[in-house]
Amino acid sequence: MLMLMMLKLRVYSIRYILLLLDSRVCVGGYNDKMRVLLHAIMKQIVNFVVKPNRFSALKETSVKDYQNFNFSQPYSQASYYLSLILEEKKWPLVEKLQALSKLESDSLAKFVPHLLSKTYLECYIQGNIEPGEAESIVQEIEDTIFNTPNSVFKPMSPSQYLVKRVIMLEKEIKCCYQIEGLNQKNENSSVVQYIQVHQDDALSNIKLELFSLISSQPAFNQLRTVEQLGYITYLSLRSDRGVWALEVVIQSTVKDPSYLDSRIDEFFKTFESKIHELSDKDFKRNVKSLIDSKLEKFKNLWEESGFYWGEIEAGTLKFDRVESEVALLRELKKEEFIEFFDEY
Repeated sequence: MLMLMMLKLRVYSIRYILLLLDSRVCVGGYNDKMRVLLHAIMKQIVNFVVKPNRFSALKETSVKDYQNFNFSQPYSQASYYLSLILEEKKWPLVEKLQALSKLESDSLAKFVPHLLSKTYLECYIQGNIEPGEAESIVQEIEDTIFNTPNSVFKPMSPSQYLVKRVIMLEKEIKCCYQIEGLNQKNENSSVVQYIQVHQDDALSNIKLELFSLISSQPAFNQLRTVEQLGYITYLSLRSDRGVWALEVVIQSTVKDPSYLDSRIDEFFKTFESKIHELSDKDFKRNVKSLIDSKLEKFKNLWEESGFYWGEIEAGTLKFDRVESEVALLRELKKEEFIEFFDEY
């Protein structure tokens, strides 16, 4: 009975995601009125008018949101600064706040036509819908924003599409960026150690995922439990626009970031011998665990569509990622894994 209930929700659910001007419109639920709702939303976007009173309220909310970042946890701030270093097109919040403080409703109204004159549209539709209807919905969206009388939307030419890129860090060079926390009353310090490894590649992906699986618990045990460096301590994978890396994060009230960084280095040095001494049995057990986690079914339509939309957003478009990576995992040799560890 439970299986039938889940199936019913799945069959009659539909999710639309579309990317518009690097902003996202997302609607989900039962499909009987979904298209009507989406059309109504798109008409409102096309006929958008800046209302001074509404503008003032939203501006005040945005200012508070930017200011509240100063009170976020140090490890969150450190991760944010890392993204500023890595991403080619990203502006510091302090600069956004300065620009926002000078922004008025009339200047926004003048800017909107310029903003919408170069529009790039991406759509993703999943659920109880046939391919022909999905194409019809996309065509309706295009007609609404591009062909409605008096619409200021203009499509971008393919040569104008922005490619979101990440800075490539040189091998064997260690860079350090230090900055004071934004909240002087917070006694915590934090370090984020980022090890950039490779651009999206199935074989390299599974090796890095396997290393993360094998090392995450020992890292937590050594740095958090044994050395008691900080309550927030973890080792995990990180992917920025399809560029894969390993990330170790520690937030501490007892040690400064330089010391925390040195202990992470020491952990990797001592863990090296464990990788080289990994038995065939343990290697196969970890490979099986990774395969099992990859083959887990999506819990719901939102989770499934989130996976596919993630591929679209990152620009990787590897919708068969699970199948291809599982096939490579089944053939992976321990010697290949160790060579990968030694290289990086």
